[in-house]
Amino acid sequence: MVDVRELAEKALAYKEKGLSEREIADELHLSIDTVKYLIEEGGAGVLPPSDVKIGWRSIGVYGSRISMMSDILADIIIEELDKRNLSADVVLGIAINGVSFATVISDILGMELAVYKPPAERGKKGGAFSSNYASVENKNVIIVDDVISTGATLQEAIKDIRESGGKPVLAVVIVNKSSLNEIDGVPLRGVIRARSMGGTILGGGPLHSFPYG
Repeated sequence: MVDVRELAEKALAYKEKGLSEREIADELHLSIDTVKYLIEEGGAGVLPPSDVKIGWRSIGVYGSRISMMSDILADIIIEELDKRNLSADVVLGIAINGVSFATVISDILGMELAVYKPPAERGKKGGAFSSNYASVENKNVIIVDDVISTGATLQEAIKDIRESGGKPVLAVVIVNKSSLNEIDGVPLRGVIRARSMGGTILGGGPLHSFPYG
């Protein structure tokens, strides 16, 4: 099990460096709600939300491993597009962790590459597409990220793609920590599904923490 106090120390250290709660969540592969708990409670007191700590550093340290994981994601994309009789023009990576995989996937599939940076605070304006990469306007878009917890980040990306004149047709992730199979009408596929079956799997408490969806 992951030690909650150790995670709290890491979260606080990132906060002191000026990272937002969303950026901390990306670094620790936790939900924003869990990050808020770690910062506010310091890993003590009430039980943490039931969450799954995901780490894929063994993949990220080598470009060749990112490439191999991207091959799997690309294969899933091809399968889904064929099954649903869909086409796509651009692969969009959600910053920061989805971009490296989206880059390789765009090369494998021969599609354009777009990059999306979600707003620093959930629900606030500020999500943006990088002008250094492809536009999503009038294009069918595949969204790529590493981990989905609540689906809030993907919801923001989908909304912003639509407002920019694009059409999101599929979202793919390495790990799906939710029970979702689609988000706002967009099909969702993950290489791995990881869900808490009850209690806290961050460690340090009996099986009575509140459910996390």
